Amino acid sequence: MQKSPTIVAVAIPVVSFGLPILETALSVVRRLISGRPVFSGDREHIHHKLLQRGLSQRQVVTVLYGVSAIFAMLSLFLLWPTGSTLGLVLAVLGIGIWMGVQHLNYLEFGELRRVAQRALEQRLIFINNLAIRRATEELKVASDFEQICRILEAAFNSNDFDAFELRLLASADELADSQGLEIVSDDKADFRWRRPGSCLSKETIPAWSLALGLVAANNHRRGSLTLHRLYGGGDLQLDINLLTSVFPEALADALERIEDLGVEGGALRGQQTRVVEARAS
Repeated sequence: MQKSPTIVAVAIPVVSFGLPILETALSVVRRLISGRPVFSGDREHIHHKLLQRGLSQRQVVTVLYGVSAIFAMLSLFLLWPTGSTLGLVLAVLGIGIWMGVQHLNYLEFGELRRVAQRALEQRLIFINNLAIRRATEELKVASDFEQICRILEAAFNSNDFDAFELRLLASADELADSQGLEIVSDDKADFRWRRPGSCLSKETIPAWSLALGLVAANNHRRGSLTLHRLYGGGDLQLDINLLTSVFPEALADALERIEDLGVEGGALRGQQTRVVEARAS
């Protein structure tokens, strides 16, 4: 029963001087995050940030006086604490401070928020990385082209990419009768896959691409794999190093192996490849 009056007695002066306390706390935390000395000077204080946003000196002073008045007014509510008054005041202060810091757009807190969000997304990154690693291992034992197509679709169907193009150094005529394939070149077999429901269209919707050259372990070039992703989809939840290191070589080795087995070339004619489908918008 004695704790509540003590907490209120401490909270009243803290809330009354909320603005200078907040300024000091922000400065210390910012410098610790950025690795700078705590007592070093900078031009990132609250009044500096307000000036950077286009306010005049007079407007900045008015804003700071207004914020100080709000802190002082909230501290008055603590003079006659009743029930949940302290909790309500602290909740209002917390929300107001959070919104104010967001509005000031400190780079340090933006980076801290990004790291925290990245930590929460680690599970999804783990799942996507595992899918690429699993595809890499399966490609090492793939024995036909249809199996390679199934592996690719399974690997990219659940991650952040919206489409891919697999271009092989083979004659398009050899695959003209294959089911589920769209031949878009006279001299190459171009396999296209688009995620179900994706609105990706290279002509109308902006997207970025990642082109992977497919070079086997014996330095024979087998073609390329180009991945497409729409802009505005958030951070890529995948370790990009997995796609640029062992995965392209495993795919190229698999293509090289099926050629050695006699699957690619004449034996590919009429094969029921159905995994990589060209889905029209």
